[in-house]
Amino acid sequence: MTAEITSSHVEVPVDGEPVDLHYLAGGEGPPLVFLHGIGLDAARVSWRHALPAVADERTVYALDLPGHGDSDKPDRAYTTPYFLAAVEAFLDELDLENPAMAGLSMGGALALGHALDGGSVERLVLVDSYGLGSDAYWRTAATGLFQAPVVGNMMWQGVSSSKAAIRTGLRSMGATEPSRQLVADVDDAVDRRTVRAMRRWQRSEFRRTGFRTDYSDRLDGLDVPTLLVHGEADPLLPKSWSERAAETLSESELAVLENCGHCPPRERPERFNGLLRSFC
Repeated sequence: MTAEITSSHVEVPVDGEPVDLHYLAGGEGPPLVFLHGIGLDAARVSWRHALPAVADERTVYALDLPGHGDSDKPDRAYTTPYFLAAVEAFLDELDLENPAMAGLSMGGALALGHALDGGSVERLVLVDSYGLGSDAYWRTAATGLFQAPVVGNMMWQGVSSSKAAIRTGLRSMGATEPSRQLVADVDDAVDRRTVRAMRRWQRSEFRRTGFRTDYSDRLDGLDVPTLLVHGEADPLLPKSWSERAAETLSESELAVLENCGHCPPRERPERFNGLLRSFC
C-alpha cells in the first residue's frame, strides 16, 4: 500500500519576516527532508516519485522554498543564505531533529551547507549537487547576461511562458524526453515570481570569477554518511564534482546514472528510488 502524501502550510520567520511555506509530507519512521533546486522546480517537481517510494520506512517532508511552488514569493533578494535560513526555520518549526536530508542541485548545496554549518543531520543524499565546485563552462556566458538584465529576464520568462517552452527548457537539462507529467508539474509550479527569484539568486551566485557557493574545500571535515548521485549527461553541473566529493568525503557512496541529465529523480525514477531506499 502506497503511503498518502499530504499538502500542508506552516508560517516561519525568515530574515526577520514571516514566510508561509508549503510542504508535502507523509509516511512514518525517522524524518527525511527533501530540498528541490532553483527556478523550474518545486517539491512535487523534483520529488513526485521519490516521496511515496520511501514513505513506508521514513516520514518524508518536501518543502517549496520561498519563491517557489505554493510557498510565499516575496519581492526581495534571494540568496543561498536566505534559502538556508528558510530551511533551518522549517526544521525548527516542525521540530525535526537529526533528519536525513536529500537535495537536488541548489537543494543539495542547502543540505550540505546546513550540515557543514553545524546542523544535525543523520545522512545526506546529494543529487547533481550545486556547491561542490567553483565553476562550470557556461558560467561566464550566464554572468554576462546579468550585464543586460532586460535580455536575461526576457529569456527566462520565455522558458516558463507555455508548456511548449517548458518542454524545450527541460530538454536542455535532461538526457531523455521530458514526460507530460513533468511538464505539467513545472507549468503548475512556476510563474513570473519564481523566475524573479531565480534571476535574483543567480545574480548573487554567479560572480565574474566563479560561483559564490563552493563547499569543496570543507568536505574533509564532514563525517556524515553521504550518497552522491549524478546524471552522466548532466549539462549544467559536471559529474566530476560528485566524483571528487566522493573521494574526499570520509563515508560516501557514488552512483553515476547513464542516459540521465540534471534530474535523476524524474529522468530515472526507478533507479534513483532504488538507490534512495537502499541508502536510507
